[in-house]
Order: sequence, then C-alpha cells, then structure tokens
Amino acid sequence: MSGGGGGGFDPTVFQDVSEIFGDFFGFGDLFGGGSRRGSRAQRGPDLREDITLEFEEAVFGTETNVPVRRHETCEDCRGSGAAPGKAPVPCRSCGGRGQVRYQQGFFSMARTCPTCQGAGSVITDPCPKCKGEGRVLRQRTVDAKVPAGVEDGTRIRFSGLGEAGAHGGPPGDLYVVLHVKEHPFFEREGNDLHCVIPISFAQAALGTEIRVPTLDGEHALKVPEGTQSGTTMRIRSKGVPVLNGHGKGDLFVEVRVHTPGKLNKRQRELLQELEGTTRVENKPQRRTLFGKVKDIFG
Repeated sequence: MSGGGGGGFDPTVFQDVSEIFGDFFGFGDLFGGGSRRGSRAQRGPDLREDITLEFEEAVFGTETNVPVRRHETCEDCRGSGAAPGKAPVPCRSCGGRGQVRYQQGFFSMARTCPTCQGAGSVITDPCPKCKGEGRVLRQRTVDAKVPAGVEDGTRIRFSGLGEAGAHGGPPGDLYVVLHVKEHPFFEREGNDLHCVIPISFAQAALGTEIRVPTLDGEHALKVPEGTQSGTTMRIRSKGVPVLNGHGKGDLFVEVRVHTPGKLNKRQRELLQELEGTTRVENKPQRRTLFGKVKDIFG
C-alpha cells in the first residue's frame, strides 16, 4: 500500500472505534464487531494463618505443620459446578452471549447479563456434592519450612495454597504470619542480640573472664581491668542469621556492676578501708558522643 495521501475510504477506522469503545457503549454490533462471552471461573481468595514460634526456632529456622481450613475444587464435578455427566447450558436470557442489549436512540447499548453474570451459560443440574459452587470445604495440613532469621511479623507466602477458585478458577495464595515469643534475657534488634550480665565490683576493678551464654553455646568474654558499669562489649557473629542471606549479626553484652544489698561486718570493714584509698569526686559529668562509641565497641 502506498504511503501517499489518497482520498479513499479506510474501513479500519470503524474497526478501531469498535475495539476502543465497544466494551463501553456496545458499538460492537453497530460496526460489525462481536460480543465477548465472560467466564464463570474466578480466582480463589487468599488465606491467612498465624503461627507462634519459639525464639530459637525463629533464629535457626524450623519445619512446622500449619492447619488450614479452605475450599478445594470439587472432585465430582471437577470445578464445573454441574452434576457428573451434565454440562452448563446456554443462557436463554442472552442467547449464550453473556450480554443483553437494548436500544438507546441511535446506539445499541450492552450490559452484562444478570441471569448468567456474563458467563453465557447456566447450570441447570448442579452437582449434588458442592451444590453447583464447584468447591467443597476441607481441613488440610500444610508443611511449612520456616527459614533461619525470621522475626516477629514476618509473612511467608505459599503460592496456590489458598482457596480454590469458583467454577474451576485458579486457587489463591496462603500467607503464614509468624509470631515470635520473647527470649528470657536476649533482646533482638534486627540481626543483633543484646543482653545484660552482672559482675561484682571486684571483677570490674581487677578484670576477669566471664562465661557469656549465646545461642551457639557459652563464649568466654574478657572484662578488662577498670571496666565501668554500663560498658557494652561486642561479640561478633553471635547474633541472628541474615534472612535469605549470608552471615550473622553480633551479640552486644552490657556489663553492670552489682551492688550487694547486705554486707557482713568483714565486708563492710574492707570496703571502708578501700573507700579511703579510692575516693572519687562526685561531680556531674557530660556523657560525650565519644564515650558512647567507646562503650559500644569496647
């Protein structure tokens, strides 16, 4: 075809108009287009189930069973909704087209058929088992693998394990929401763990080595001589594994000097003697940014 500007009639003009406006104003019949029949099949809804994990299960990962109550495709009718050996018949209201039309002046208007809801067919002999819905309600158990490093509120998606779609439609998805119990002494911040270990005044002043519990077993931590109460020390790679990644977070240990509530006579005498040689000026001081960083990194 020549690219020059001829004055001939182009029949594709009305075809384009039909494609653009046919669904809105029913121009399909007016310009020679056909109607499109809808489908009864619909995607099934998504499901949500909540499970509770122990702290260690969230850290290291686990496998668990999730009970799910959901609609599944009817085995007798295979999701069609019609009785075995039967099939949906063309809708009499729309003649199987899925649309009913009426005249609005010059235009032919179209609407979804209210009888068949646009499917173009109706079920006259519904399946006795599912009552024509194409789905039945069942209780199932889903095997869920929880990866290491999940935290409270994490959602795991299981594709295609939700509700079956109506009239043979595809199933929805299953979302498992995790709730993690608190640990007796560890607090989690992202992939890092925090805990507090009490030490005596003598241990803080003279220095010592303490056994710190971690999720992988005990760890020997050296407390330097002259450590102040509230000092935080870091143990690398003793935190939580990175979810779907590599490496672990760290464990931060804050040491707090424990002051005994009661002293016997000998202890009191020793502390009074010590106090006379280590008198401290009780003057308020400002906690600088450098001091905070020093506490964090040891």
